Amino acid sequence: MSTRILIVDDDPNNIFALRLTLKARGYKLESSTMAEEAIRILKEENDFCIVLMDMMMPEIDGYEAIKIIRSTPEISKVPIIAVTAQAMEEDRRKCLEAGAQDYIKKPIDVDLLLSAIEKYC
Repeated sequence: MSTRILIVDDDPNNIFALRLTLKARGYKLESSTMAEEAIRILKEENDFCIVLMDMMMPEIDGYEAIKIIRSTPEISKVPIIAVTAQAMEEDRRKCLEAGAQDYIKKPIDVDLLLSAIEKYC
């Protein structure tokens, strides 16, 4: 399985921090600040082991992006970890119902994130 991770977050600082953390552990990374672009990347390069999807983004939010991914046959099986500042139990449920395999709240606990990624990569 590929060790490529797609990071989708509208905040370049979050992408930068995740890149530093994950690149140091040997993962190959791509990133996007827009959900629509991320979906295009997934369709063109469908060898990602996982997507880290920010849930609160402009235009197409993470919930809608996950639903689009799940309804697109060629990319529907890619594992997705929802990453969000929304930390209520209801938010976790909404992420999983949208089609995410897992849920990580911000600020990100690196050990929890790595453990979640290792389930899929």
